[in-house]
Amino acid sequence: MVNFQIGQIVFSKLGRDKGDAFIVVCVEGEYLYLADGRRRQKDKPKKKKQKHVQPTNTVSEPVVVAMNCDRLLDSDLRKALAEFENRN
Repeated sequence: MVNFQIGQIVFSKLGRDKGDAFIVVCVEGEYLYLADGRRRQKDKPKKKKQKHVQPTNTVSEPVVVAMNCDRLLDSDLRKALAEFENRN
């Protein structure tokens, strides 16, 4: 089993959001809470089992710092995902 961490960028493998990129905002056992800042905002993240997401090796440091300081905004999530998509 993969160890997921807050701020990690993942892709959904199943469901109507299949193929979409998200950022892990919380890890609880076998479940991840995912947000993208648009359809899934940080206050209402998507709960998904770990086996239903494809991890990447990318962790957004600005998101991690903002989460630790309780200052995470949806715009931070959108910016991190846009930067990730521009790099790849």
